[in-house]
Amino acid sequence: MLSAEGTALADGLLELGCVRFGEFRLKSGQISPIYIDLRRLVGSPRLLQRVAVAYARLLQPLRFDLLAALPYAALPIGTAVSLHGNWPLVYPRKEIKTYGTRAAVEGVYRSGQRVVVLDDLITTGASKLEGIARLTEAGLIVSDIVVLIDRQAGGEDVMAQHGYRLHAVFTLPALLADWERRGTVPAAQIQRARTFLAS
Repeated sequence: MLSAEGTALADGLLELGCVRFGEFRLKSGQISPIYIDLRRLVGSPRLLQRVAVAYARLLQPLRFDLLAALPYAALPIGTAVSLHGNWPLVYPRKEIKTYGTRAAVEGVYRSGQRVVVLDDLITTGASKLEGIARLTEAGLIVSDIVVLIDRQAGGEDVMAQHGYRLHAVFTLPALLADWERRGTVPAAQIQRARTFLAS
């Protein structure tokens, strides 16, 4: 069961349209009954601030020198967390510029520093590895990854196989169970989402 704070944050995600139920065509071409779009967090500074507090709670026990936000969805989240906790932030570029400094990682850092990678959510985890590779090539040390939502589609296992620990504010099954228990989302929509996620 989610805490009172967790429930309020979960409902905020619904209200802002960060989690939606209906029919959505995915990049793969599949039709999904649930869609997660955490880029919408920039539309509510108050909710983004609450998300930052939730990330900070998971970050407190971890050992690190810097935060590293993966582009693009995690950049506003990473900035909010950085401001909340007064932690410096870096980010790996998706495309390395062919001019100027040609930096693969933006920000102020030095080789040997420990970074915690921040992203919005995790599915299989494959997309995380490219960003992490840029960070490690720059001499930074990665042990932990923090996300808002773990879809529980194998991402934690993939990260563990590469030596990284995953920490999530929510799992998608826990969110669905909470919304179902409180009647926030119709049971039929919850069931369709569960069936799709299990397929």
